[in-house]
Amino acid sequence: MGTPERDADPQHPDARRSLLVCALLGAAVMAAVDEIVFHQILHWHHFYDRSTTAAGLVSDGLLHTAELLALVAGFFLFADLRRRRALSPAHAWSGLFLGLGAFQVFDGLVDHKVLRVHQIRYGVDVTPYDWAWNLAGLALLLVGAVLVVRAGRAGARGERLP
Repeated sequence: MGTPERDADPQHPDARRSLLVCALLGAAVMAAVDEIVFHQILHWHHFYDRSTTAAGLVSDGLLHTAELLALVAGFFLFADLRRRRALSPAHAWSGLFLGLGAFQVFDGLVDHKVLRVHQIRYGVDVTPYDWAWNLAGLALLLVGAVLVVRAGRAGARGERLP
């Protein structure tokens, strides 16, 4: 953290913190999308499918709890950045996309393939679902990476991106 004068200076936004806070928000949002769409609406899987349905529902509740805690913490941290006028919007947007993509790729590779705690769907060939899920996550990561490079270049030139 900088000095109080720097924290309140809109010419010196906190790029790193803006990126990290919004990456937390992005991961929490993607966890919410996964939980709501694939677990609750479509009933394709639970967070943990290697036991009973009851265990699957409890695991969904734990995932939902973690996602809500991350959202609340992220919004408080975001509000603090805004209050201190230290938000770097360009880095915040890049962090959001990096968080969205990181959650999705981690879920697709680690949860689905390495740990095998669940699959996207059951009773069908999961290959197209896996490809779609992981490529979408990689696309989100790519957008975030492009935005963070763009934000870094603008910062090096002293420009402010929206």
